[in-house]
Amino acid sequence: MADKQYHPQDIEQHVQAHWEQSQAFNVSVDDDKEKFYCLSMFPYPSGRLHMGHVRNYTIGDVISRYQRMLGKNVLQPMGWDAFGLPAENAAINNKTAPAKWTYANIEYMKQQLKSLGFGYDWDREIATCKPDYYRWEQWFFTRLYEKGLVYKKNATVNWDPVDQTVLANEQVVDGRGWRSGALVEQKEIPQWFIKITDYAEELLGDLSELSDWPEQVVAMQRNWIGRSEGVEITFNLEHPVAGQDHFDVYTTRPDTLMGVTYVGIAASHPIATAAAQNNPALQAFIDECKNTKVAEADLATMEKKGCATGLYAIHPISGVKVPVWVANFVLMDYGSGAVMAVPGHDQRDWEFATKYGLPIVQVIQPEDESLVQLDQQAMTEKGQLINSGHFDGLSSEQAFDKIAEELENQGKGKRTVNYRLRDWGVSRQRYWGAPIPMLNLENGDSVPVPADQLPVVLPEDVEMDGVTSPIKADPTWSTTSYEGQPATRETDTFDTFMESSWYYARYACATNDGAMLDPTESNYWLPVDQYVGGIEHAILHLLYSRFFHKLLRDEGLVTSNEPFKRLLCQGMVLADSYYREEASGKKHWYAPADVETEKDEKGRIVKAWLKSDGQPVEHGGMTKMSKSKNNGIDPQQVIDQYGADTVRLFTMFAAPPEQTLEWVDSGVEGAHRFLKRVWKLAQEVIAQDGHESLDVNALNGDQKALRREIHKTIAKVSDDVGRRQTFNTAIAAIMELLNHLQKAPQASAQDNAVLREGIEAVVLLLTPITPHICHVLWRELGHNDDVSTHPWPSADASAMVEDEKLVVVQVNGKVRAKITVPADAQQAAVQELALAEQNVQQFTDGKTIRKVIYVPGKLLNIVAN
Repeated sequence: MADKQYHPQDIEQHVQAHWEQSQAFNVSVDDDKEKFYCLSMFPYPSGRLHMGHVRNYTIGDVISRYQRMLGKNVLQPMGWDAFGLPAENAAINNKTAPAKWTYANIEYMKQQLKSLGFGYDWDREIATCKPDYYRWEQWFFTRLYEKGLVYKKNATVNWDPVDQTVLANEQVVDGRGWRSGALVEQKEIPQWFIKITDYAEELLGDLSELSDWPEQVVAMQRNWIGRSEGVEITFNLEHPVAGQDHFDVYTTRPDTLMGVTYVGIAASHPIATAAAQNNPALQAFIDECKNTKVAEADLATMEKKGCATGLYAIHPISGVKVPVWVANFVLMDYGSGAVMAVPGHDQRDWEFATKYGLPIVQVIQPEDESLVQLDQQAMTEKGQLINSGHFDGLSSEQAFDKIAEELENQGKGKRTVNYRLRDWGVSRQRYWGAPIPMLNLENGDSVPVPADQLPVVLPEDVEMDGVTSPIKADPTWSTTSYEGQPATRETDTFDTFMESSWYYARYACATNDGAMLDPTESNYWLPVDQYVGGIEHAILHLLYSRFFHKLLRDEGLVTSNEPFKRLLCQGMVLADSYYREEASGKKHWYAPADVETEKDEKGRIVKAWLKSDGQPVEHGGMTKMSKSKNNGIDPQQVIDQYGADTVRLFTMFAAPPEQTLEWVDSGVEGAHRFLKRVWKLAQEVIAQDGHESLDVNALNGDQKALRREIHKTIAKVSDDVGRRQTFNTAIAAIMELLNHLQKAPQASAQDNAVLREGIEAVVLLLTPITPHICHVLWRELGHNDDVSTHPWPSADASAMVEDEKLVVVQVNGKVRAKITVPADAQQAAVQELALAEQNVQQFTDGKTIRKVIYVPGKLLNIVAN
């Protein structure tokens, strides 16, 4: 006899042991089955799962289990994005080595993932910090070097003086390092680059293939690549400086060329460096620029600063002299490090000109000839040229061609396509990363490490001093030889985006130690059919992965053009936050578990106090779960209290997957109560004597109506989970069906047969979401197969056909009756049945029926007086 009470902890451990023993989710190439590769972005092994992880991986697992029930060969792997700076910081704080800390975290988090019942093929587990993974990354880098796609150059970088590492622009917040909080400096150091710009056009063009990606992400990628058509224009200097007699600028608005009143160059431009040699004020300004954040995203909002060089450039068409300024909004790494400034028609140039009293000239007139007030702001729209000599009267589009043509004829310009995208700098100065497989020779040349000497293994038994990378501090590690000559190893390590740019492909053949990828396996599984992860990775990770995939293709390792067919970006998880403000103004945040609350009738928090002292705390609202707000909910505590299935159900039900999810304890309790109701009703069905077979021809009206609800639910849930991926509405439909089933009579054999069909449908539809309880109930309902591999239910079209309709009858707009009529009944028959109703007769007797309005199958309104 089955247990009448729902005990999730007992159930879940038992079911998970069964999956592990039967290797339920281990898969291999099977050409006879349609494959489906579902992947969630792998986690950084920080030590514990957070609710963002749980949401991400639950979504992926639901999709995987659904596709497996459709009969597909489903690959769902898991691994660890294990390199990176946080491990170094943690190692310093905990007085241990990053490797030891990382491996311990991996083991703990792996058990957490297993406790949530995720169906991973653990035989394919990878950790990017292990040599058997990064050796192939190193090998591939040397192949790219041999192809001319890798080069080394000095580059200005954001340097964190505390963490002693280069920061990406996105890692600099308000001029400070995102982790250390130190003021970021500008520094020039040698860096290794990969030529992603060689693939810019293809990366842009292939976005059109990604029809199953969110439009927002595609737009972000398109903007990041930033293709523009413009003109490269040469400005000659009035007097050559340090051997330079000209410089080039790129503009997408050559129609505004006659409005140039000054030119701006970057602080690190060679002309600026030369001009500063005898100009202390200019040198001081250049030094100031070198120690401030340089991020293209901030150019529009940052304060515009500049310093005149004392030099003049010659306008390429008018011949007029225009001053050359060093400006902090011009970046050497973008374009040529110089811009033509048109303050009348560019807001950034206008702000600079206004600040320094430079001329502002209007050369574009709006199409509607409305008044332009350049004393207020720049006029940035296109229009018709004025004050532009022989170009006057041309539209901006016409002027683009005419001015470009004139510049080309004079050898002072050329049409060109430009990209905002810059080559990928992959060098990092930290220790905990994959060593870059290059050797530095005594003559200054660099050569790749020979393939038979790979991997270049990162030593793991090290001591961290918090300042210098152990491999930089240890000359014996870097000392080596090349063809009998002394050489030193590169002590920079790879940007961790390198590891995460191809991990999805390695999963296809993770145990192959003879090659980076096995073409048979990789081309069977790739591309990934469904990728799930956070919107914060919409640009860099996804762009680098797309780039890497094309590199793998061109190396002959894969045949597809894109790595991920369909992309789902899940929203953040929010939770209530609570704090007290200290006298200094600093806020002290308290964990939700440590706070008691009082709520109004609408569930809003009106009062909150700390459990430990009973004193009030302020409610900080719903915010993203974070350590800083101390409002993270430990998944393990919720699993221990309610079970993994409840956590999974609430996570999928509380919000559409792409929207933010508000973690509410009452919602979790509600999800748990629902599973108890499923369990209880299933036990009632299990307790019925015998298994009466369903006779669809013997069903009465109520039984047919219930069966119609069952199959309508199957159809809706199938569409919601498969096509729409609106899992919350799918669950709502299942809940509604359960309500119908609980109210259904159990008086006859056919009642019981329909009810059994209904509860089995509920179990099957819930299986991807709450697999543990469904595994047990399916067996207890008398089935010998695993519900995880049972075919997904299909809706019976004939069951969804309605024999009868409920029609509301109104007299003069007021409801007087409800009648059941044949689904195909015509108006005359419905009207006859309505008029036979006693309550309708009461309001129509002795009156003249003036009009009858019939909405087929829904409403009959009789107008009588």
